[in-house]
Amino acid sequence: MKKNESNTLLRMENIVKTFPGVRALDDVNLDVKKGEIHAICGENGAGKSTLMKVLSGVWPHGSYDGRIVYDGEECRFSNIHQSEQKGIVIIHQELALIPELSIAENMFLGNEIKRHGVIDWEATYHEADKHMKEVGLVESSRTKIKDIGVGKQQLVEIARALAKNVRLLILDEPTAALNEAESAHLLDLMRQQRDQGTTQIIISHKLNELAAVADTITVIRDGKTVDVMEDIQKKGVDENQIIRSMVGRPLDNRFPEHESKIGDVLFEIKDWVVEHPLRPGQLVCKNSTIMVREGEIVGLAGLMGAGRTELARSVFGHSYGNYLSGTTYMRGEPITMTTVREAIAKGVSYLSEDRKALGLNLLDNIYESVIAAKPQKVAQLGILDLLMARRHAEDYRSNLRIKTPSVATNVNTLSGGNQQKVVLAKWMFTDCDILILDEPTRGVDVGAKFEIYTFIQALADEGKGIIVISSELPELLGITDRIYTIFEGEVTGDIPTAHTNQEELMRLMTSSTHDPVDRQ
Repeated sequence: MKKNESNTLLRMENIVKTFPGVRALDDVNLDVKKGEIHAICGENGAGKSTLMKVLSGVWPHGSYDGRIVYDGEECRFSNIHQSEQKGIVIIHQELALIPELSIAENMFLGNEIKRHGVIDWEATYHEADKHMKEVGLVESSRTKIKDIGVGKQQLVEIARALAKNVRLLILDEPTAALNEAESAHLLDLMRQQRDQGTTQIIISHKLNELAAVADTITVIRDGKTVDVMEDIQKKGVDENQIIRSMVGRPLDNRFPEHESKIGDVLFEIKDWVVEHPLRPGQLVCKNSTIMVREGEIVGLAGLMGAGRTELARSVFGHSYGNYLSGTTYMRGEPITMTTVREAIAKGVSYLSEDRKALGLNLLDNIYESVIAAKPQKVAQLGILDLLMARRHAEDYRSNLRIKTPSVATNVNTLSGGNQQKVVLAKWMFTDCDILILDEPTRGVDVGAKFEIYTFIQALADEGKGIIVISSELPELLGITDRIYTIFEGEVTGDIPTAHTNQEELMRLMTSSTHDPVDRQ
């Protein structure tokens, strides 16, 4: 069916993209109107990011079949520079900023403002400040990227896009690493840019955010366009319809039913005190005390920077901060874990919130990644048995439904959700007793989330102790047995999940108390 050509900025027609053994895009069609926010959603591995890479020239013309018509003209981009010249700018889920450079240097990297062949730094800082003001970023443009948080870094990426005279802005999972306040600010900024005429495409798994800002939603499943929903802001959106389109089946409950089988105390952290690694005197853990029983799923709730990750990493082999005092116990006996190797040997595993930087070696394939934390488990006389490694990896591929044609596939070719499943498999391979999961479903679609929740519950049913750190309170309320709240490095609450709600958790997450709530 023909659309109104004058109102269409972008049309992608019959796009097909294949990789060895995988048809990533199979006759995808996409129509984006001028001045709208167009959402693309689908399960991990559905082809969303691949489609945007085709559009932006990351995958050049000739490497795919189909047509791209932009502003009435057929485009055949050979690289990302050509698409940016047309005003198409993509902000990837993994931010492409250089930590040691300033905000201004990052904003104009490759697009330098020059006079007589020399960079004009005065003009560079002036232009950077102007675009930072547009996105509401209150910071000096001379500040280094490493000295600002992820939320501000996301705003730098958008300011950089504005500096390139963007007409079509593509945001791939823009709020995945942001807290609620930062996410709300970013969504407001998207609305402002729409009001100013900037067309935007957003890829997101957060259906509530899509309902808040999207004008049109296109759903992709298994590399095909399966549904298009229009006039969202007028008609509203049925989240269940989106889920049915995404996963190909109704998902009546976001969280699987589970009856916990909780046993004796398995793991304890007592009076844990840790100092910030770069700021002497600043404590990131203040006499923190938590415990986990056999078969129990315990949540850690706190705002970003509250000390949840700092606690987890400092316990896991003292891999963060300067340890000052405190004791860890396994089944009532004190244990020491001063290195990551020692922590693994004592039965403790930690799945990092940053799977690319701390969870995976992107040069490895799947089976190499699965055995990475405990290779001696598949070694004979010090020599790796690769056949055994592949068999173990194949079991995890099947159980976790990792979408890949082979366990010999490189992990850098997998979608974010499937990479997350590989990291989960890696730590399960260690036969741990305690599994600490830091944002285990970040950037993961609702169908894959359900699968991960089911797997977490199955591990708990085996008697393992699970600690889940999550910025999504509904997630913690949906899968945990008990929740600790943390504020500025201090444990402020210890509450059975059945006896609390989001409002009470938020109160405990935003105020200090020396008399923590305890309702056991």
